[in-house]
Amino acid sequence: MSERISKVRNKNARKIRTRSRINGTPDKPRLSVVISNAHVSAQIIDDTTHTTLASASTIGSKVSGTMTEKATHVGAKIAEAAKAKKITQVAFDKGERKYHGRIKACADAAREGGLEF
Repeated sequence: MSERISKVRNKNARKIRTRSRINGTPDKPRLSVVISNAHVSAQIIDDTTHTTLASASTIGSKVSGTMTEKATHVGAKIAEAAKAKKITQVAFDKGERKYHGRIKACADAAREGGLEF
């Protein structure tokens, strides 16, 4: 097995393991954060109805700076969108990534914006 296949398989296993423990309900929806090489996006998802309640992303916006600054911006935007929908508590879903760096910056900005998790 090649090293690339191993990395992808391990990444998917981490994602499945994380998602099996976190489930969004109407009272406490799931805040999912995805970071690619160029963009950061976040969604608040109700898993019982399979709907996205709020979202924020750097795609199509004029946000500049480092990826950590972009993550902070998205965290603040998702908190504003959640506040507009009267959502205060969420379950944080980091996906396959560690809670460190950009993920932590996005989570801290969302907490400062009023979300509890």
